[in-house]
Amino acid sequence: MPRPPSRSARVLLALLLCGARLAAAQDPWVRVAAQAIPSYTFVNHVPGGGNLGEARIVQPVLMAHAGALADHLRFVGTLDLEGWTMPDGELTPGAWGEGFIDRRHPHTYFHELMLSGVAPVGGADGALRIGVSLGKGFAPFGSDDPMSRPALRYPVNHHFSQILERAVLIGAAAAGPVTLEAGIFDGDEPEYPGQWPLIRGRFGDSWSLRLTLRPLPWLELEGSRARVHSPEHRPGAGTDNWKWHASGRAEGPLLGGVAYAMVEWARTSEQDGFFVFHSVLSESAWSRGAHRPYVRYERTERPEEQRLADPFRAPRPHLENSIIGMTRWNILTAGYGYRLGARPARLQIQPFGEASCAIVGSVGGGIFDPASFYGRTRLWSLSLGIRLGWDIEGHRMGRYGVAAPPMNNEAMSMRMNHE
Repeated sequence: MPRPPSRSARVLLALLLCGARLAAAQDPWVRVAAQAIPSYTFVNHVPGGGNLGEARIVQPVLMAHAGALADHLRFVGTLDLEGWTMPDGELTPGAWGEGFIDRRHPHTYFHELMLSGVAPVGGADGALRIGVSLGKGFAPFGSDDPMSRPALRYPVNHHFSQILERAVLIGAAAAGPVTLEAGIFDGDEPEYPGQWPLIRGRFGDSWSLRLTLRPLPWLELEGSRARVHSPEHRPGAGTDNWKWHASGRAEGPLLGGVAYAMVEWARTSEQDGFFVFHSVLSESAWSRGAHRPYVRYERTERPEEQRLADPFRAPRPHLENSIIGMTRWNILTAGYGYRLGARPARLQIQPFGEASCAIVGSVGGGIFDPASFYGRTRLWSLSLGIRLGWDIEGHRMGRYGVAAPPMNNEAMSMRMNHE
């Protein structure tokens, strides 16, 4: 069960509720979306050797986007119930973060709670728009949350390419195709789904910058830089992460359907560069009628940590001496989904199948030997499931205020008709 929120969390919630009540009296709009994916995943070799299959309900989320005051005030909220449906994580070879290894951790219950103010400079149609966002959510860094991308399987680079579930203050400006965001936040990662950011003593100890360029309607280019203080040690005694990220994203009509493609590069260093982790990833999808094939390739280095009695868990708080090596994961993932029902439609029912082949090897020495730990260095996984969604298309996580795509009723209706 979720733990009661701290005093700082209650203050944060009160501020957001006050903003929402103010907005409710001024020409508001609201869009609500929901998603859940019942799925079964089988992996041929897991930590300690042997095969394992598990059924889970993953990514059960309820999202709300709202605006008022001629869209100058905006709200984003995402409730994530993975702490109830997958408290022990989702079987995902290569995944790591927040004390889970080879399982994707459940996200916090309040995944996003962000209130944004947006204003044009130089009149209602000013060429420059500025904004401020405050709440709990994503720092302005990196690419979209994998939850809003084609594959079920989360990439190994999730914590290299996104900084999530922080108390964050963001200032942003947009002029034409250029958007610049700067944020300060707390560096600590959550240790369980009901935990809130440690605002007292930690808020503002980390920062990030993100520059986004949209030279064409279908093309988005992004570059980010961040310093995250002691992410795995909540009291703040751990080492810092210095992070770079760059990506290109394209989405638009192609061959009678809608195509999506994204490539990204990430680099994270810690302990003053003693450990450096690299990642490159490319993914694409194409939707035409009911059909949606997709593919992703990833090459990512990850830290290997001391394990607990449960081989899928690592100790928290994390200290630098718990890194016992580094591995490199090359993963090819391919999947196919078939949408049931008419299109466009707000209700989405999409059975799918997805397979991955991962090749893992050690990098730069250390005492961790993947061949001994897993029993082999080539790992296969297969997932079967059904994507269930309501009004889910077009939602992107991690961008707020002037950096967010249009989400009001008119914009979303135009998008659905186009698709």
